[in-house]
Amino acid sequence: MSTDLDFHVFDTTLRDGAQREGVSYSVADKLAVARLLDEIGVGYIEGGWPGALPKDTEFFARARTELKLEHAQLVAFGATRKAGVRVEDDPQVAALLEAQTPVVCLVAKSDVRHVREALRTTLEENLAMVADTVAYLVAHGRRVFLDCEHFFDGYAADRDYGVRVLEAAFGAGAEVGVLCDTNGGMLPMTVGRVVADVRARTGGKLGIHCQNDTGCAVANTLAAVEAGVTHVQGTANGYGERAGNADTFQLIANLVTKMDLPVVPADCLPELQRVSHAIAELANIAPDDHQPFVGASAFAHKAGLHASAIKVSPELYNHLDPAVVGNDMRILVTEMAGRASVELKGRELGVDLAGQGDAIGRVVDQVKVLEADGWSFEAADASFELLLRAQLPDAAPPLFELESYRATVEHWGNGLVVGEATVKVHVPNPDGTTERIICTAEGNGPVNALDVALRQALVTRYPQLAEVELADYKVRILGWKGGTSARTRVLIDTTDGVGEWTTVGVHDNVVEASWHALVDALTYAVRHR
Repeated sequence: MSTDLDFHVFDTTLRDGAQREGVSYSVADKLAVARLLDEIGVGYIEGGWPGALPKDTEFFARARTELKLEHAQLVAFGATRKAGVRVEDDPQVAALLEAQTPVVCLVAKSDVRHVREALRTTLEENLAMVADTVAYLVAHGRRVFLDCEHFFDGYAADRDYGVRVLEAAFGAGAEVGVLCDTNGGMLPMTVGRVVADVRARTGGKLGIHCQNDTGCAVANTLAAVEAGVTHVQGTANGYGERAGNADTFQLIANLVTKMDLPVVPADCLPELQRVSHAIAELANIAPDDHQPFVGASAFAHKAGLHASAIKVSPELYNHLDPAVVGNDMRILVTEMAGRASVELKGRELGVDLAGQGDAIGRVVDQVKVLEADGWSFEAADASFELLLRAQLPDAAPPLFELESYRATVEHWGNGLVVGEATVKVHVPNPDGTTERIICTAEGNGPVNALDVALRQALVTRYPQLAEVELADYKVRILGWKGGTSARTRVLIDTTDGVGEWTTVGVHDNVVEASWHALVDALTYAVRHR
């Protein structure tokens, strides 16, 4: 157990979470995810279904030698014996033992309709299947948890049968009976009421597993905790079938910071954001910027009114210190920004305009004019930092003076498309003179060609640009004017292999918009890196 509290945080990212559309973990991925989950202090990691899926069978075999867990215990998942089959003869039950995990989580039907229509067996045989399988695994030294599938829907049809399933499991030695909202259709008030009733009629430890089809999986889980369950199941970032599952990160953060339940070791809580993003990368899913607690925007403030209060005291507009869960507060600068937003954002970027006359006021006015014209700085910190630095009394001059540029695209008959660009610039020398430089380069498009040509023109004077390259390029059409005329916003992500920064450009012409963003990107590389 990862804490002194008799409370289980049980993660099923590798089993239930892997059922999300578009997710397919390799065995190496599963091992990496398990290590990451262990770093946030969960007590149990459900690794998959050995015997049913070859990949999961391999995972458990490799885990025995490759997975060293500090906080968690590994769990194998499977079903009770089949109807009419002796538990000793069921190969799926044998596979659970072969996985050699200290804990096994069984799934069983707890809805009379599913027993009769899906399993096509009797209610009594289903109870025997539960008792036989639990007792058999316990006799072989396994701790057993039982997932009561469709428990809440089954309770609505017959409020007693699910309790009988729990009693059969507890009587055979199961440690936990998990009430599952398998269809995800419950609301918190119903979950709380049902859990309270079941808890009053059973003597074992109860758990909760909620799907998110009503958008209430986390709320339903917390309602169940309030009603007395001491075992919660979730998945990283809420991954799962259909609308997903209760999010493990939100569950841990709420249980610790809002319900004062120390369900993970204290030094694990600040790892939540890092692990959330790392698992998203392994799942090949972009992190959700607006995910509570761990999203990049979870503590981002845009309105000037918020920033004014935050300047006085950050907790006035933050429900907790972002650092508690490994996150940071961010100030977004937009047309809604006031003086406080600009001042706080400047401090965040290392540019303090306090004491520089009315520099802050000038920036506020400039931002509002630019944003009205389509510019957006909330996703382009590098461009905004350059705008701020231009207000400093010792502001550096431009890297170069542009004489002209030309960019073309050539489409060959074999389908090859090549961009070509020529730039003519005047670059200052240390002795105060300037040098006229002309460079031509090819690329896979006009913007790439411009990027290469401009860096070639500047790299002799600014050698740090040799390590810089374009990492991502995004175009958004802001306003269609008919035909092909539209206002275009370009965001460019640039990297030097160590860090990454984003710049913005806006113009009716997409190449000119790209030019503005490119110039900012290279200027930032020289001034800041």
